[in-house]
Amino acid sequence: MKYSTANDLPVILKEFLNHIYVVKNKSSLTIDEYALDLKMFLRFLKRYKGLVPSSEEFDKIDITDVDIDFLKNVTLMDAYAFLSYCKNERNNDSAARARKVTSIRMFYKYLTVQRMFFKENPMLELETPKLKKSQPKYLTLDESLKLLGSVDGKYKERDYCILVLFLNCGLRLSELVSINYNDIRDNNTITITGKGNKQRTIYLNDACMDAIKNYMAVRPKDGLKDKDKDALFLSSRLQRISPKTVQHIVYEYLDKAGLGDRGFSAHKLRHTAATLMYQHGHVDVLVLKDILGHENLGTTEIYTHIVDEQLRKASEANPLAEVKASKVNKNLSKK
Repeated sequence: MKYSTANDLPVILKEFLNHIYVVKNKSSLTIDEYALDLKMFLRFLKRYKGLVPSSEEFDKIDITDVDIDFLKNVTLMDAYAFLSYCKNERNNDSAARARKVTSIRMFYKYLTVQRMFFKENPMLELETPKLKKSQPKYLTLDESLKLLGSVDGKYKERDYCILVLFLNCGLRLSELVSINYNDIRDNNTITITGKGNKQRTIYLNDACMDAIKNYMAVRPKDGLKDKDKDALFLSSRLQRISPKTVQHIVYEYLDKAGLGDRGFSAHKLRHTAATLMYQHGHVDVLVLKDILGHENLGTTEIYTHIVDEQLRKASEANPLAEVKASKVNKNLSKK
């Protein structure tokens, strides 16, 4: 957590970040996101309230002097002014602004509940921007087979294994690169550490086990650094493979499979796995939630919406879809 000892943060913010890291068990990435959001919020407030010259560069505004007296003078309307600034001046979309709302509300909840600086939380009614619901992009079954069939080259066993795990297990990119080979058990299961350091067990099917077996037969064993010797997937430099390298691998084979212009990515392969399990495997949505490591059921239910949308389109494609009673009666009366 790089912000825990940062010199440009006020003490009260450092305390909050340490609290949610230790007590709430949030990941380092999440902590860094909270820190970035709240740094921007506090810098905006100092400029908005005229406490720094308007000519001062935004990212250099000093917030180390922010204390509880300063925070007690922040109103709900100040927070909405900040969100307006994020939309109009920084071109943040609704998702980015929603994350900032979450950061602010979590911060003030800490100040109110844990530290008891406020009798009532002034940000309790801060509303989240309405998010546009979009269907996740995913590959069809035929496209997934085409992608797997495109794998070749010097590292084909490794690359094929990466794609197979993405498409069968619905792993996040960060989860895949963090796998150690000893995470794989004799009972064909693998222990995955997901968001918030939460662990879950995933059962590996025959395709996964076969791909892992073939890869392990050629995986380098010599010349590895101690910190990377247990990593399942290794780069050409004999180091734990990086997320950037995996993304490059995925893009390379998407291009070879003729799917490179569709906006697919490693994360879209996670969507693909979930969709295929729900559509073809008839996996219950609660089971799917556990497989994917979702915290909330609502996140998983988007895959049920995909099927609902397909059913709607299938119904509309029926040749009788446009035939109405008035039209039928009119045609019959002509006979």
